[in-house]
Amino acid sequence: MKKFVKAAIAAIVIIAAVFGIWKWKSSDNSSVTQYEYRTDEAATGRISRTISASGTVEPEELINVGSQVTGKIMSFGTDLEGKPVDYRSKVKKGMVLAQIDDVLYAAELRQRKAEKLQAEASITTANAKIKQADAKLQLSKLNWSRAQDLYSKKAMAKSDYDTAESAYITALADRAAANASLKQAEAQLAIAEAALIKAQRNMDYCVITSPVDGIIIDRRVSVGQTVVSNMSVSSIFLIAKDFKKMQVWVSVNEADIGNIREGLNVEFTVDTYPDVVFTGKVKKVRLNATMSQNVVTYIVEVDTDNRNGKLLPYLTANVKFIMAERDNVLNISSAALRFTPPEGTLSADDAEKVANGAPEGERFIFVTDENSKLRLVAVKTGLNAGGRIEVISGNLKDGDHVVIAASERRPDSQISKNGPARSPFMPTPTKRQPRGAGSAAKRARAQQNSK
Repeated sequence: MKKFVKAAIAAIVIIAAVFGIWKWKSSDNSSVTQYEYRTDEAATGRISRTISASGTVEPEELINVGSQVTGKIMSFGTDLEGKPVDYRSKVKKGMVLAQIDDVLYAAELRQRKAEKLQAEASITTANAKIKQADAKLQLSKLNWSRAQDLYSKKAMAKSDYDTAESAYITALADRAAANASLKQAEAQLAIAEAALIKAQRNMDYCVITSPVDGIIIDRRVSVGQTVVSNMSVSSIFLIAKDFKKMQVWVSVNEADIGNIREGLNVEFTVDTYPDVVFTGKVKKVRLNATMSQNVVTYIVEVDTDNRNGKLLPYLTANVKFIMAERDNVLNISSAALRFTPPEGTLSADDAEKVANGAPEGERFIFVTDENSKLRLVAVKTGLNAGGRIEVISGNLKDGDHVVIAASERRPDSQISKNGPARSPFMPTPTKRQPRGAGSAAKRARAQQNSK
């Protein structure tokens, strides 16, 4: 019996000791702050440093076809498919785009031709008069010569001598007048020819032809509409010369324009193809800046290939100028370089290394293992672009979990034994009394007891 009592006492003592040790361990662990780490994987890929801007897709060469004469549009020409010229029509150089009413211009042309014929007839008449004047001049000259000879021999009266002299002088004047008439007729012919050229050109302008091979971007008139030519040429069609080559006109802020140079690689997307990345190169930086709301911007022309025909004029482009890039390099989030581990989470060796500072040219980052323990890694970094930074060297490999932030884990002691803690701002639910605990039940029990 005594042995049994001793054994029971010993068992109780052992159980109490084990419980005490477990309780002490639990209280000790609960006093240590636990942390949860937010990580980002190290990855191998492409990173780039860019300047972002927005722009508009434009045809590389755009021709505004207009009318130099006033008149009513009578008809449109046909495109390469045999259809009337309209939006998206493909045309060749010299093809008829539109016909303007030419009745008035045709009448003017006939009038100018008649004036030219009249001027030519005047020249013929002037030449005939010159020949007549030459004949009269020759006769008067002979008569004047004979009169001088006879008068010197006293064989001619003074009146006849004077008549011969006057006839000779008159013939000279008539010859000069005939020459002047010829020059006047020639001048009239030149005026008539100039008027004829103008009338012929106006007549030709009644037929609107395509100056280049291209595509009709815009048709700005309709059949029956009158176009008026004034100080500026009336616009009828807008033709893109070549859709295989397009440009993006990008508005770049004055703070970034100094970094843009010709030949710089460019990537851009358009809203209609959000998953397609188009490429191009900077062709030109325009110097005529514009100011809007005190912001100065410059237009940068970017050439791009459009052989697939996806890009359409006037699409909005989201542009990135590639200032620097690296392909197939190990990179991490730049937030990893700003992370500072909480006190007490590092081993003694790692804590001492952090206190001494990283070696020259290197930076400290922290990675987690399977047990969520921090491990110190020294890396040499390169290009910093777009929130990612290149890792040139260091004990880091693809897929490692790099710590970028830490937060305290909620201790278990804060969790109520009766359930999760409630917010003090939430209303407290009304306690329901157990069945039979109301006043009616109490009166029934009191009656039974009185009996």
